[in-house]
Amino acid sequence: MPKKKYNVKLSEKERTKLHKITTTGKSSANEIMRAKILLATDDARCPKLTVAAVAEKCDCATSTVQKVRKRYSEGGLNAALKRKKRERPSVEPKITGDVEAHIIAMACGKPPEGFAKWSLRLLAEKAVELGYIDGISYVSVRTVLKKHS
Repeated sequence: MPKKKYNVKLSEKERTKLHKITTTGKSSANEIMRAKILLATDDARCPKLTVAAVAEKCDCATSTVQKVRKRYSEGGLNAALKRKKRERPSVEPKITGDVEAHIIAMACGKPPEGFAKWSLRLLAEKAVELGYIDGISYVSVRTVLKKHS
């Protein structure tokens, strides 16, 4: 049998916290599953269980068991139970604060000659024409104005 790479040795305090999570039902389903995995892989209580046995017992994949064990050994109990926060969004926002400021300033200013007031489409066209942004829809202009009204 291969040697375990990530060992889980829970303290009594951690064990009681995990037991409370699994019995109260006030946590998310993923958090309850991770708590069950940690309780099942605790080396102090049941060192003989394999990853496959724990996965079958907790009704999850073996990769999930391995990931939870790894996150516990590297980051502690909270890291193993909670989801990791994203460091940044996958797509950077196209409309920055600078672009928003220019659109709001245009909307508050005087409309172009021949128009009584600014329309959303006119604001979008003018923002592109002036080079504030590469392209913007009138719906996005509406969102910007509504957010700051």
